[in-house]
Amino acid sequence: MYDDSPLSGASENPWQQLRNLTPARIALGRAGTSMPTRAQLDFQFAHAQARDAVHLPFDHGALAAGLASQQRESLLLHSAAQDRDTYLQRPDLGRRLNDESAELLRQHRAANPDGYDLAIVVADGLSALAVHRNALPMLQRIEEQALAEGWSLSPVALISQGRVAVADEVAERLGARMVVILIGERPGLSSPDSLGLYFTYAPKVGLTDAYRNCISNVRAEGLSYAMASHRLLYLMREACRRQLSGVNLKDEAEVPVLAGTGKNENFLLG
Repeated sequence: MYDDSPLSGASENPWQQLRNLTPARIALGRAGTSMPTRAQLDFQFAHAQARDAVHLPFDHGALAAGLASQQRESLLLHSAAQDRDTYLQRPDLGRRLNDESAELLRQHRAANPDGYDLAIVVADGLSALAVHRNALPMLQRIEEQALAEGWSLSPVALISQGRVAVADEVAERLGARMVVILIGERPGLSSPDSLGLYFTYAPKVGLTDAYRNCISNVRAEGLSYAMASHRLLYLMREACRRQLSGVNLKDEAEVPVLAGTGKNENFLLG
């Protein structure tokens, strides 16, 4: 057991109080000319958590069971990347469905020719851990608000080895006018479980990121489910009104007024 307190040789850090304000690796102190043992071990542990999050298998069965308990239908799909190694080395294959999944969506569309207002997709991305921890409560928020708007919802597409752009193919094959994908973001050294939401209006295969809007860092220690769904609903409403998404659609959603303040807490909007 290592002790990097000042008595053990580590210099006292006058900026230590800043550590209470951020999870970033600042004010780590020093022991002589080196990093204290505790800070070094914390870094190695965070790095191991990030690697584990990238390689953790996507438990889509558990997610499908959770959706079924809420009377929600799901479709189990797979990208063209057949395994994790291929997925990490060939990003392009993660952006398209394999032939079996494409056929499943073709059959579903034949039975539902009218299409949907909103397609919802969940993919493991670079952190299945983020999906396991955050997808179900986030989905519930999104669906509650979408149904309140009167929008029709597709079954939830659960995609293994998927990247963001695969949602465009899913939505195009289902005949959806909008799509949102919940996907595990690239793990950071303080956030191995960060969920990203990517929204596209009029999705189709071949669109670039310029046509998408992103809401990032959705997790318990980051952006709350309530705030993420509030911002997403704003984007979807504006997209329907203006018939576009991406760089030409800015997130100008006002932060809900805090109880007792009587004022808008989004200082960026004035």
